[in-house]
Amino acid sequence: MKIQSCNIKTDNYPNKSLHKYLEQFNLNSESELFQTEVAKKTVAEKLLISNCIVSVFINEFWTAQQRQSNSIHEISYRACFKAQLPRFFIDLLTDEEDLVYDPFSGRGTTIIEAALMNRNVISNDINPLSKILTEPRLNIPSINDVKKRLESINFYSNLKAEIDISMFYHPNTESEIVSLKKYLCERKISGKEDFIDRWIRMVATNRLTGHSKNFFSIYTLPPNQAISPERQKKLNIQSGQQAEYKNIKDIILIKSRNLLKDIDQQKIKDLSKIAKEGIFLSKDARKSKDIKDETVNLIVTSPPFLDVIQYADDNWLRCWFNDIDINDMKEKITVLKKLEDWTSFMRETFKEFYRIVKTGGWVAFEVGEVKNGKIKLDEVVVPIGIDAGFSCEGVMINSQIFSKTSNCWGVSNNTKGTNTNRIVIFKKG
Repeated sequence: MKIQSCNIKTDNYPNKSLHKYLEQFNLNSESELFQTEVAKKTVAEKLLISNCIVSVFINEFWTAQQRQSNSIHEISYRACFKAQLPRFFIDLLTDEEDLVYDPFSGRGTTIIEAALMNRNVISNDINPLSKILTEPRLNIPSINDVKKRLESINFYSNLKAEIDISMFYHPNTESEIVSLKKYLCERKISGKEDFIDRWIRMVATNRLTGHSKNFFSIYTLPPNQAISPERQKKLNIQSGQQAEYKNIKDIILIKSRNLLKDIDQQKIKDLSKIAKEGIFLSKDARKSKDIKDETVNLIVTSPPFLDVIQYADDNWLRCWFNDIDINDMKEKITVLKKLEDWTSFMRETFKEFYRIVKTGGWVAFEVGEVKNGKIKLDEVVVPIGIDAGFSCEGVMINSQIFSKTSNCWGVSNNTKGTNTNRIVIFKKG
């Protein structure tokens, strides 16, 4: 059978050879952290995937060797990648003012990082929480504005939620949360909600539950996964804990200051300018009619995992706080249990990608592996992208710590001491 050649080409975009760049990418030899058994130069291999020869590049291209991400990223969400991942591709494959899109935006890591790098942005996620968590971090109020607004909100005594959340909160804390929820709801319905309200909503949404003192709740799971009331009751009994009063205004201010510690006034102005041109959608990624043909320079994204994460269940408390119907959310959010269903969904998605990406534009598609490594979604995605019209420029495996090449290909993040990202790179035209 004839093998289609689709390995990385040597043409430059923008003014760089991706193939040569990846092959010559070296680890930081001055840091002891990177003195592993692996050669400092990138390991390059060839794989046969669906009758297609694909170049595979293995190295630590980002993460520990690069700077820490900006403080504005510090919002928790299930299955989010580090900001260094989109930064790598945004820096390599785009110029300032180019358009970067994430169709599965989650907490908004790609969008926030692109904006910090002075790129224009389009954010999309069918989960409405994504917009709530993303857009306010580009339209940033001053700490003084946040403080004044919080002081103006009436927090009432003895208010209780319409659902039982007493296992998470002290009665006085619950009353404050319900008061804030009521205020934000009224502001939104009346059309008076502004960027300060949206900032407060974003921070409060992230502070509802967590495992340290600067969350509204008693000790529980990290904020990216709210456990059920029944499980929280059992946790409280097992640990012998009782909820203490938390002042939610103080916690919102503390978190706001932490988010903005790396953001100066000039950056606030720059981000606000990008936000005005930005598009923030809550649509099915297969139906992005709001995005014009041939306009996107780069897509950096990670799609919904295959039968792993129940986003609606994990966010039930955040949905309650933001008046989002969780049953409606469950109907909209795609949780695909079978590989053939996931594949069909991605085929439709990639057709839409091909429509909106410019000729010469790129897709960096981060995927994982499922069924304990038996299914490698990068091998599934390669023919999907090619069938949509893209050329597959290769697969990058970013491995933070590994000792053998074989440990990078087909190993989960939680075994053998490795921590990997697997990115399939496509180009249009």
